[in-house]
Amino acid sequence: MAEYIIENEKLKLTVSSAGAEKRSLIRKSDGKELLWQADPAFWARTSPVLFPVVGQYRNKISVYDGKEYTMGQHGFARDMEFDLEKQTDSELWFSLKDTDKTHERYPFAFNLKIGYVLENDTVNVVWNVINTDDRIMYFSIGAHPAFNCSLDTYKLQFSKKGNVVKSSLISEIIENDGSGCLSGRQKEITPDPETGLLAMSDKLFSEDALIFENEQADEVTLCDDNDMPVLNLMFDTKLFGIWSPVGKHAPFVCIEPWYGRCDRTDFSGQLENREYGNSLNPGELFSRSYTIKIF
Repeated sequence: MAEYIIENEKLKLTVSSAGAEKRSLIRKSDGKELLWQADPAFWARTSPVLFPVVGQYRNKISVYDGKEYTMGQHGFARDMEFDLEKQTDSELWFSLKDTDKTHERYPFAFNLKIGYVLENDTVNVVWNVINTDDRIMYFSIGAHPAFNCSLDTYKLQFSKKGNVVKSSLISEIIENDGSGCLSGRQKEITPDPETGLLAMSDKLFSEDALIFENEQADEVTLCDDNDMPVLNLMFDTKLFGIWSPVGKHAPFVCIEPWYGRCDRTDFSGQLENREYGNSLNPGELFSRSYTIKIF
């Protein structure tokens, strides 16, 4: 494992080769650390990349071509060592390829390239997934960055005002180790109708992550105790998640753009039929990105 740093006049970003994970993002104007520093008392990660599954398969099993594959939550990329492909003053690029061990849990050959590009007060995060197999590849990919904040005083602001609907994760009542699957229940949450600001609390996350489907927003802003923006995530995904650990009153919140999500509690397990899943023909490239703007 090694750590790499890129910086400019406004930001300093540190990324680890372990999982190609962002480990630190410092605003130079005041030295403020914006990313959660992986205290295991709350959550021992900072900003993992979720691949080739976002969330969890029902019963941790997917089925492809008549064979069952077992994989834990959020896939294996976050726990693997990436190769550094390129480093400049403002860019870092990492690569991960399939191995015999990944084939035990996931049937396809792939090349996953992750890039971090600093420009002024923004970090652009790029995902390039290449299908190096000779058949159609099915996968999901997503982000899970955790940002330092107080749940008591900080707020979230969505780019589209009005009510947003979240789907609950009710892991405590799902049998056969199907924890983390999506129930059929939905709950309406109501940001302030004038400002779009949503107050946070432990109660907000009492049923685990909030999952927003159907393109309900393409920007989420984290605001401080004076309702001033601290940072903003911009993305072009059909769904995203908001999370802080249940019952821990953790000093961070995760804002998570996703191309994919966990299975429903009644899903059949067939990999190619997963909701919000992505597919690539042999040799094709899937290229997506999201941006973090710092204020």
